[in-house]
Amino acid sequence: MKVFLVFIIFAINISAGTLKTGAEDLQSYLPCLQSKRVAMIVNQSSMVGENHLVDLFLDKGIKVKTIFAPEHGFRGRADAGEQIKDGVDKKSGLPIVSLYGKHKKPTSEDLKGIDIIIFDIQDVGVRFYTYLSTLHYVMEAAAEKKIAVIVLDRPNPNVNRIDGPILKKEYSSFVGLHPVPILYGMTIGEYAQMINGEGWLKDAIKADLTVIPLQHYKHVDRYHLLIKPSPNLPNDLSIALYPSLALFEGTVISAGRGTTKQFQLYGAPKYTKGAFSFIPEPRDGAKYPKHKDKVCYGVDLSSTSLEVVHSSEQMSLDYLLDAYRNYSDKEKFFLKNGFIDRLAGSDELRKQIIAGRSEKEIRASWDKGLKQFREIRKKYLLYP
Repeated sequence: MKVFLVFIIFAINISAGTLKTGAEDLQSYLPCLQSKRVAMIVNQSSMVGENHLVDLFLDKGIKVKTIFAPEHGFRGRADAGEQIKDGVDKKSGLPIVSLYGKHKKPTSEDLKGIDIIIFDIQDVGVRFYTYLSTLHYVMEAAAEKKIAVIVLDRPNPNVNRIDGPILKKEYSSFVGLHPVPILYGMTIGEYAQMINGEGWLKDAIKADLTVIPLQHYKHVDRYHLLIKPSPNLPNDLSIALYPSLALFEGTVISAGRGTTKQFQLYGAPKYTKGAFSFIPEPRDGAKYPKHKDKVCYGVDLSSTSLEVVHSSEQMSLDYLLDAYRNYSDKEKFFLKNGFIDRLAGSDELRKQIIAGRSEKEIRASWDKGLKQFREIRKKYLLYP
């Protein structure tokens, strides 16, 4: 067993009682799995204490037939965007089917003989974090085959934050399928209910969905992860800065992949301000980092106070605007593949930056959409 699998997830929680994740509330869902053939969408975060949920199910005599692996794989070590291959889990002997690359949605053959699907993956509350898209396609495939889906809820470490532009339908992709802001302030169980309730699945089909809720949890509670939710989110600060710095993935600027401070710094060889520098190198989760082996100049955010970041519901545009102002070749700042528009949810943010709009002006353009989203969101909240 890998070392990172023996870590536990815990919460700094101010509610009465000790927080219990959906996965930990075994008595609420294990009885309905008896004598059923089960598929599991899980990764390295799917832990109950020191036990992986797959191992726990097998120990309890649950008939697990298939493991579906999201981006980064079942054990969570693959690069972002890396093709994940089907295979067999060495410990359990169970088949692993990748839900990434060209095979994002379970096929009829994948689901043959399956009675119930369990979804248990740690989310970080950011629209372009692809586990939301995996959830969508799993719910859709299950609805088409009339298979029940059980989502085991987990806290969102960015749940107190709602901000960013609303995604426009024509910019839907695997890094954003739904008309929500970059930060949506919901747990993954609440989000699953919204997918169903708003008719976002194909042809507005409804999944047979059950959410096993958290116990002793409020949206104001701070949640701390000891298991990395993905290879390039190593700590609480990286998770808090991720919604702001991940927009650099659509630019020439590095957000720290290939360093030990992923999503805690930014820079590039042609960034012209400041004395801080770093060199991206191949590492787990970043085999081919942007600007590999080149000296990048930029800004180190690793000493930023986590309390300061979480004190605001807003993501920051300061970093993106600063990098654009101080990059010497502005014609090449945004990558030509249009990835920045898919991350932002439309082409508006890119055009606003090029036009020299201030952060205040850009934020004003989000107000109407955010107000409308907050009203939609209210319908699906499970926690105060």
